[in-house]
Amino acid sequence: MSDKKADAALEVWIDQDLCTGDGICVQYAPEVFELDIDGLAYVKGDDDELRQSPGATVPVPLALLRDVADSARECPGDCIHVRRVADRVEVYGPDAE
Repeated sequence: MSDKKADAALEVWIDQDLCTGDGICVQYAPEVFELDIDGLAYVKGDDDELRQSPGATVPVPLALLRDVADSARECPGDCIHVRRVADRVEVYGPDAE
């Protein structure tokens, strides 16, 4: 029997090559996204540290799921990817079905 909560766990990452630096994601979910000095958005962890390596992910807190999903939908650069941890299938973002 699998743990439903673990099966539903999501992670988010940003493709900085496509980021336009508009900061919409930061407006929606400042707990998860932050603009760096280079003008691009990055995800940040519980420790408030930016994850700057390409493809770096952070968990999506359940309480912020709607804000993170809205960020992915509204992003003009289509660079925010939200996927299930279990099978790495994108559920919000440019590659979502």
